[in-house]
Amino acid sequence: MPSLADHQSNLFTKTLLLGDSKSGKTTALWSLARAGYKLRILDMDNLLDSLKEKMLRECPKHLGNVEYRTLRDRYKIGPSGVQIDGAPIAAMSAMKMLDRWKYDDLDLGDPAGWGPDCILVIDSLSRLCDAVYDWHNFLIKPGKSGESDGRAVYGNAQDAVEMILADLTSESFKTNVIVIAHGQYMELPDKTSKIFPQGVGQKLSPKIPQYFPVYIRLVNRAGKRTLQLESDAMIDLAMPSKVEAKSLPADDGLATIFETLRGKPAPQVKPQVVTAAPVAEKPKAVTLQRRI
Repeated sequence: MPSLADHQSNLFTKTLLLGDSKSGKTTALWSLARAGYKLRILDMDNLLDSLKEKMLRECPKHLGNVEYRTLRDRYKIGPSGVQIDGAPIAAMSAMKMLDRWKYDDLDLGDPAGWGPDCILVIDSLSRLCDAVYDWHNFLIKPGKSGESDGRAVYGNAQDAVEMILADLTSESFKTNVIVIAHGQYMELPDKTSKIFPQGVGQKLSPKIPQYFPVYIRLVNRAGKRTLQLESDAMIDLAMPSKVEAKSLPADDGLATIFETLRGKPAPQVKPQVVTAAPVAEKPKAVTLQRRI
């Protein structure tokens, strides 16, 4: 009989990190790489500049702990405005990476089996949602009016994104996950407002936090960046009671959370190089010559 003592949350952490644009969400990942975690980033934003600069300053020897794949659809300007150049491929390329992290001459296998010392990062969910919407908009054929059914596009895209989140946070996905999302204010039926992650339309947004046992917010107030761990009137957050702090510095807060919940990652063992013992050379024959 399964015991709660053996629950999969003992091994893996699934985190939803929300914050305003430019609040420092991506940069905050650096402390995890420094701590020894291997980060594999599905980069939908193409905004890893700040993370690179931070790691070059603080821990350049850990740059090898970060692997990324940037996926964006190409756009072009035409007579009717800006449109996707050709068929949208970013969403399907992302799905292939989540099934097997393989491209060019790199093959890191199935992300679902990377284990507790790796963290899959989706950066960001907002742009992944855009890519999924564009893909489904491309798939649905226009009706008699010449336009596709917008309700079907939104519905299919919302279902697809929700299934992705369900898979990443499932027991069978045996890897730590961080999904980075932008926040948006939404009015509730009682006329109050709360912050939810951006999704595909407003119907998906309130569902997104339901999939994550760890839900935190990065805030920037007067230039001071902190990780908010406690709910307030504007947002309902989630954090296991093992982490007692109400907030943490954004600079190393993610590493603190993971160390509290997971412990430190196992040290990476370098393969031992075995050098064969030198073979004794046979003595060379010496020819003696008589002096004349």
